[in-house]
Amino acid sequence: MGKQVIHIVDSDAATRQRIQRLLQSTGCEVRAFASAGSFLGVCDDEGPGCVVLDLQLSGIDVLARLRATQSPLVVVFLSRRHDVATVVAATKGGAFDFLLKPIAPRALIAAVAAALRESATRWAAYEQRARLRDRFNTLTPREREVCHLVAAGYPNKQTAYELGAAEKTIKVHRARVMTKLRVSSVAELVRFVDHLAASRYVGAHAPVASRPEGVAY
Repeated sequence: MGKQVIHIVDSDAATRQRIQRLLQSTGCEVRAFASAGSFLGVCDDEGPGCVVLDLQLSGIDVLARLRATQSPLVVVFLSRRHDVATVVAATKGGAFDFLLKPIAPRALIAAVAAALRESATRWAAYEQRARLRDRFNTLTPREREVCHLVAAGYPNKQTAYELGAAEKTIKVHRARVMTKLRVSSVAELVRFVDHLAASRYVGAHAPVASRPEGVAY
């Protein structure tokens, strides 16, 4: 993982510069933006890090954009107003922390440090999903069909019936799936597919029949 970056998004130049100097004094790489639009123009290409964001600058919309793209960036909101509805909306939207202006330097440094640790955890999970996607993408279309049916609990005989293939052919495909995905059991295969599906990876989903009753792993 490369060096994490802190992004400051605040329309007030004095506040922006003060926060930038404070965080740079901790040895962090800091980039500053005067608007949400200028930040969003570059955030898609960013790796792990933290966003210190003025809530009044379309903060909830920025947060929604980051969540939609599964960005590893973690958001710490700044605001001059403190009301329950705002805090609840920010928290439900995925905000990591919420600080009131004027900002206490120690509180900001502590919040950013915690946000960077959270971002590192998210980035590690992102890299793991990327490795799983790379393995899954090595499967042929037929191997993907077999993969999904096996993960749904279908034995070789029923998988063969569903796909209109010979059982011995299915056994060959199943062995190749296990090898390519680097799993050694059906339980591991199920976890592999579930993990990709949970990350909303389209290739991990397949329109197969529901899991047959009474089938054990």
